[in-house]
Amino acid sequence: MSKPDAVVVTGGLGYVGQSLAAVLKERGQIPIVVDYRDIPSQVPDVPVFYGSIGDKQIWKQIYDQYRIHVVYHCAGLIVVSESVQEPARYFQENLVAPLAMLNYLHDMGAVPVIFSSSAAVYGTPEIVPIPEEAPKVPISPYGVSKWQFEEILQAYDQAYVQPWVALRYFNVAGSVNNVVESHVPETHLLPRIANALIQGEQPEIYGTDYPTPDGTAIRDYIHMHDLVEAHLQAAQYLKDGGSSTAFNVGSGHGHSVQEVMEGFARVTGLPVNPKRLPRRAGDPPVLVADINKARTELSFDPQYSHDIDRMIRDTWSLFTAEERY
Repeated sequence: MSKPDAVVVTGGLGYVGQSLAAVLKERGQIPIVVDYRDIPSQVPDVPVFYGSIGDKQIWKQIYDQYRIHVVYHCAGLIVVSESVQEPARYFQENLVAPLAMLNYLHDMGAVPVIFSSSAAVYGTPEIVPIPEEAPKVPISPYGVSKWQFEEILQAYDQAYVQPWVALRYFNVAGSVNNVVESHVPETHLLPRIANALIQGEQPEIYGTDYPTPDGTAIRDYIHMHDLVEAHLQAAQYLKDGGSSTAFNVGSGHGHSVQEVMEGFARVTGLPVNPKRLPRRAGDPPVLVADINKARTELSFDPQYSHDIDRMIRDTWSLFTAEERY
């Protein structure tokens, strides 16, 4: 009896992973989730293998049951400031376990890997918007781990023909299929602001003395809808014979933290009086993507990422839904 075709989403119980799994399922594919967190999936009827991506037995079980065509590697720790305090944990989860995974994939017949990388690989960029060829000088262990795994993928491809695409995420926001962003602790700006407003607290701005027009950090926000499309386009790109490489995925323009606060005031009608705190370790002043390479080679065309108010509305509507509170 032939095995069904499927794709694997590592970290598939996270914000990006669940969003991706939901769209893959919606479009007729079978997403297989691997995640070590003992939490329920927001996507119904998706097979979940609980455990570390570095566990060979999990991969054996998957390959015994399915024929895998793509691995979307979304697993990993993501808090920049935490990585400065706990680099060992970040290198274990973002490098050691994924390297074990890569070895198992190689042993069982290499399949394309779409890797969730990060704009953190650039550190504090000299050129903004940031092109993919900009120097890689990460300023946090998190950024180092993302850059080093890209280098590992490149070495494996050269030695073993292991196709890969690294998608260097900028700041992800918004929702697809009502998947809620929920991290413990929450570090992403939009849900942090929403949580604070719901609880009647002041949202926090970390750093008001950056060399930017209003003194707060500037970030490029990409809507989850557009990010999921970038993953699917990257998989098709490799299927069509595209060369292994990295792409920036963002909107191509930036908003300051203060501008996002003002957007919440517009969307919610609530007063937003942020608490102003010192900078966090590892946070550069400005991160905005040059997305021309992705536009040209992936046909990436972000449709939902140019309207910060839309991303705020998406976040706010999910966090204020009656069933959540």
